[in-house]
Amino acid sequence: MVAAPELPPACPVPPAPSTAKAQAVATLLPASVPENAPEHCPGTESEQAGLAAGCAGCPNQEACATAPKGPDPDLAQVADRLKDVKHKILVLSGKGGVGKSTVSAMLGWALSEGEEGENDTGLMDVDICGPSLPLLFGLQGQRLHSTSAGILPLAITSALSLVSIGFLLPSANSAVIWRGPKKNGLIKQFLKDVDWGALAHLVIDTPPGTSDEHLSVVQYLAAAGGCSGAVIVTTPQEVALQDVRKELDFCRKTGIPVLGVVENMSGFVCPSCGGESDIFVPSTGGADELAKEWGIDVLGKVPLDPRIGKSGDYGQSFLEEYPESPASVAYRSVVARIKEKLAAGSVPLLK
Repeated sequence: MVAAPELPPACPVPPAPSTAKAQAVATLLPASVPENAPEHCPGTESEQAGLAAGCAGCPNQEACATAPKGPDPDLAQVADRLKDVKHKILVLSGKGGVGKSTVSAMLGWALSEGEEGENDTGLMDVDICGPSLPLLFGLQGQRLHSTSAGILPLAITSALSLVSIGFLLPSANSAVIWRGPKKNGLIKQFLKDVDWGALAHLVIDTPPGTSDEHLSVVQYLAAAGGCSGAVIVTTPQEVALQDVRKELDFCRKTGIPVLGVVENMSGFVCPSCGGESDIFVPSTGGADELAKEWGIDVLGKVPLDPRIGKSGDYGQSFLEEYPESPASVAYRSVVARIKEKLAAGSVPLLK
């Protein structure tokens, strides 16, 4: 079998990791040299693949000789399509259930606020097996439409638009049972065929973990200058933090700058009295200790407000419905810090 073509990293190669962070890990990015190739294999992307002297006797020789050579031709289309997108932000989480899609939706609402034309924001939902954003924006049952310019994202407001696989499914209950190549193909289509236009921000909601979808997004974004930064979402308890460390390690290995971490469900806000109490106890220090360990910033701590879930079920903007809530104040503070970091260009790579 021919190995997948190797694409450039999303960002400049990060500095060598410190001894404390160095670990024996599996290779993340696909190699252009098959595991069973001979010693002098020129690589599957080489013009000499299957033809060089070192290819003699290799079980992949015929496949390499007849396969297309060079980088993916669609990368140029991705770059052209995203050339007017100023900032591309990944929303990541190591574990499901920490509110990653809700945070993505809130970032979309908050980033798009302000002067029309200056804060235009797009949301791309690549949580392929569990797309939540159509429900959170009240767009369930809607369908995407194509024009000669490309696929049109669905407008939420004049400054906010959304694309999701949820708009392609027969019903909200339809399961997506796909292997990696088909998932990668959909992500590529969203990046190269959707007519996003000029955007200040493109927020990409990813599934939990570090797998096919994440690698595809990172590699395709490399063609458009790479991602501007990642927002890591966690909850305070250790069972969530241990998976977030894997997500941060993924960012370090793939050269993704980290904007910071958002501690979601950081306490509970009573909608009646306004009092706050802990639901998830930060037994190991929560996001604060995690940030110190990895040298990143805590963008904010968002308390759990039951009205967030209610607003999401009805497709409403929690920030507009309940601007006085401590959660709304926290979300706007998170977005203010993100904008400040992006404007200053001070988004570091992990070491």
